[in-house]
Amino acid sequence: MPRGDKSSYTDKQKRLAAHIEKGYEQRGVAEGEAERRAWATVNKEDGGGKKSGSGRGQAVDKSPSKKGGKLGGQASASRTSEERSASARKAAATRKRNAGR
Repeated sequence: MPRGDKSSYTDKQKRLAAHIEKGYEQRGVAEGEAERRAWATVNKEDGGGKKSGSGRGQAVDKSPSKKGGKLGGQASASRTSEERSASARKAAATRKRNAGR
């Protein structure tokens, strides 16, 4: 089996990777990098592909997904309320300016 072959993954793992990849792309990560990170997360949680009996019965480790969610709000939480307000005002102005296009 060549490197990068996804045939040993279950349909559920493939759906999970697609969902994670979509989330990365929405946050501005490049397409190739988003795919790489998504499959790395699936591998970390499940221990790789699960078809053909390999690794069946092993528990799924959700800590990588929890870590991502926890880190997601850290940047915002470390900023002062004035900084967050200024950012929100700037975003609102940008949306208003682009609405006319």
